[in-house]
Amino acid sequence: MTESQFFPQAKTLTLRQVAEIANAALPDGTDGEFLLKGVAPLESAGPGDLAYMDNPAYVGALAATRARACLVTPRYAAKVPPQTVAIVTPQAYRVFAQVLAILFPSAMRPESSFASSGISPGSFVHPSARLEHGARVDPGAVVGPYAEIGAGTLIGAHSVIGAHVKIGRDCSIAAHVSVSHAFIGNRVILHPGVRIGQDGFGFAMGPQGHLKVPQVGRVIIQDDVEIGANSTVDRGASRDTVIGEGTKIDNLVQIAHNVVIGRHCVIVAQVGIAGSTTIEDYVALGGKVAVKGHVRIGMGAQIAATSGVNGDVPPGARWGGTPARPMRDWFREITALKKLASRGDSAKDDDASS
Repeated sequence: MTESQFFPQAKTLTLRQVAEIANAALPDGTDGEFLLKGVAPLESAGPGDLAYMDNPAYVGALAATRARACLVTPRYAAKVPPQTVAIVTPQAYRVFAQVLAILFPSAMRPESSFASSGISPGSFVHPSARLEHGARVDPGAVVGPYAEIGAGTLIGAHSVIGAHVKIGRDCSIAAHVSVSHAFIGNRVILHPGVRIGQDGFGFAMGPQGHLKVPQVGRVIIQDDVEIGANSTVDRGASRDTVIGEGTKIDNLVQIAHNVVIGRHCVIVAQVGIAGSTTIEDYVALGGKVAVKGHVRIGMGAQIAATSGVNGDVPPGARWGGTPARPMRDWFREITALKKLASRGDSAKDDDASS
C-alpha cells in the first residue's frame, strides 16, 4: 500500500514480530527478519506487504496474491500461494487490526486538525475550567465554567464542552462535538458531530397542547466507549442515560433519555433506541434496528438488521424481523410466505392458460 500523507507509517515490523503478535509459528525456512514494507489488500499487495484473509468471498484473491505474508485462518491456510508466507491464526482479522494500530497509530482516533499542543489561540476556555497538563484545545472550541478535562484529551475545533462537564484522560473529542450535562470516562472517542446531553424528547400530551417535561438527568459514558459521527445521546429525564464501558456505537445512532446500555455492546448505524430501555452487556444491534421504549434486551442477545423490537428479549437470543422474534420463527414465516406467493403465481398461470 502506498504510504499516505494522511496516515504516515510510524514504524516497520519483521515477519517474526508479526508472528509473535499472532502467537503463531513461521513456516520452516522462513526468514523471520524480513522487514515488511507495509500492509495491503490481497488483490493489490506486493512482495513487501502483509495481507490478511478470513472470508470465503476472497479465496480467488488469496490464490492470486503477491503478498510477502498473509495472516490467514486455519480454514484457508492450504490455499496460500507458495511465494507467500502463511501466518496461521484463528483470529486473522484481529491480529491484522493489532498490526495496523502499531504501524498507523494516528488512525486510531481523531487527531487535532490544528496540530495543537495545549490551549490554542482562538479557543475559549472559561477561567474556572480545570484542564490537566497535556490536555489540548483546538481553535474555536469552547470549554465552559467549571468543566474538567483530563491529561491527554483533545477537544477538537469548534466543539463545545458545557458547564460542569467532566471528561477523563486520553479522550478524543473531535471537531463540532457538543457535550453538556455529562460525565465522560477515560479513552472515550467522540467522532465529529456527536451530540451528548441535550434534552430528551419528553412531552405531557393533551388536548390543550403538548407540555414540555424538563429533562433534569445526566449522561454517564464509561471508559473506552466510541461513538460514531452525528450520533446523539439524550440526557435523562429524572435519572441518568448510561453507556457502559467498551461499548462501540456507529454513525447516525439515536439514544433517547433514560436508556441504559451495558458493557461491550455493538450498535450499528441508524439504530434508534427509545426512552427508558435497558440493553444488557454484550448485546449486538444490527443496522437500522428500532427499539421500543421501556423494554429490556438481555445479555448477549443479537438483533438482526432492520428489525423492530417491541418487547423484552431474553439473554443470548438471536431475533429478527418486525416485530422481532426468534430467528427460527422468523425464517419459518418467510419460507411460508414464499410458498404462498409461489402458489398464487402458479394459480394465475393456470387461469391464464385455461
